[in-house]
Amino acid sequence: MRQAGRYLPEYNATRKKAGNFLALCKNPELACEVTLQPIDRYGLDAAILFSDILTIPDAFGLGLHFVEGEGPRFHKKIESEADVATLPSVQMAEALSYVGDAVALIRKTLNGRVPLIGFSGSPWTLACYMLSGGSSSDDFLMVRKWIYSRPELVLTLIDRIQGAVIDYCDMQVKAGAQTIMLFDSWGGLLADRAFDRFSLASLKTIVGALKQRHPATPVIVFVKGGGQWAERIASTGCDGIGLDWTTDLSAMRSKIGSRCTLQGNLDPAVLLGAPKHIEAEATKVVDSFGRLESGVGHVFNLGHGISQFTPIDNVSCLVEAVAKASRNQAR
Repeated sequence: MRQAGRYLPEYNATRKKAGNFLALCKNPELACEVTLQPIDRYGLDAAILFSDILTIPDAFGLGLHFVEGEGPRFHKKIESEADVATLPSVQMAEALSYVGDAVALIRKTLNGRVPLIGFSGSPWTLACYMLSGGSSSDDFLMVRKWIYSRPELVLTLIDRIQGAVIDYCDMQVKAGAQTIMLFDSWGGLLADRAFDRFSLASLKTIVGALKQRHPATPVIVFVKGGGQWAERIASTGCDGIGLDWTTDLSAMRSKIGSRCTLQGNLDPAVLLGAPKHIEAEATKVVDSFGRLESGVGHVFNLGHGISQFTPIDNVSCLVEAVAKASRNQAR
């Protein structure tokens, strides 16, 4: 997750050249450059598009910008039904053409070296940012208040975002993305019954639409803090389920069986530790899933984004540890 980033010196150099994070995202050549940097350094098995989940709200005209030390902010936020009603009709392939251009350039530059993963934020997660005007220090408490006081407003906004996500992912696949991952970064904040209504329903619609348009393209769904809902997530028709580090892979495999590949789920904090502990913890993840069988897959991954404080040599240690543990499992 988030292969490129501030832990890499070459990324920091490219970002400095771009001027700021958003300018980097909107420059296809530089986005291609930073997408390939971790592939070149570590020889990873797949490339992840360098972009940001908030491109869709930005395309809706909310005015995305980043405040140092505070994270993403919007110049405008959604505060009423009128705000939702007046969101412009946007052709995502046109408004976010720089993402499509980056995908096409990355795919061409990779030249079959490894697959390319595209992604989008989920409607619920994007709605959290749009309703709060950016990132939140209180776990989006006011947004969660609205689902119990103004649920129709939230659902109407989610419906608008849902269509945009479908078109955005469709554009990425047409441009060359070989897998799509949906990030529901804030789904785990929802109560059990609210999750079905405010997140899962839209995820199911998106997966269904993408499968109809691109049946051969795998779709992965990641709900941070949502391991308890994995069986429900599998019912969306997705091909893979991303899991954070709080989930037991062995137990999840027994529940999901061959319905979905599982992806995850090393705690990113492990990469801040000593090499011997990195190897031990990576081996535990591989062993927890167990031997691969026909129709059952595991994509080793972090349980969330890599920390900017990660020593670069520790990532090399992790890659080697996973390869070693995987070979041992195959014997």
